[in-house]
Amino acid sequence: MVMPQLRNVFHLFSIALIFIFGLTSQQAMAHAHLKLQSPEADTTVSSSPVDISLTFSEGVELKFSKITLIGSDKKAIETGTLALDTNDNTRIMTTIKQPLSAGQYTVNWQVVSVDGHKTKGSYHFSVKP
Repeated sequence: MVMPQLRNVFHLFSIALIFIFGLTSQQAMAHAHLKLQSPEADTTVSSSPVDISLTFSEGVELKFSKITLIGSDKKAIETGTLALDTNDNTRIMTTIKQPLSAGQYTVNWQVVSVDGHKTKGSYHFSVKP
């Protein structure tokens, strides 16, 4: 008698785990994750980049997206108007309005995917002296 009850408990536990993992994987796939960036994360570039380009795992809504460039002095660096690649709605970009001096920079980003989910993050790159 104990074995059939144990089997039923195990069966219900297995179903619950499958349900939980199914919900978790759907939520994880519903966000735009950063896939590519230029300048690349954790790299040192030999000269000042002229723009920042970010590519995500799914399409993003431009009007709810933002890129901010911060210098090593913790001050924001002026960038141009944020644009969506006309051929690829997973890619946003902005120009850097002034040449960057040697040092480390932080790119902060925030996007809302086409299905309405918000994600944000940051990464660093450096400019060689």
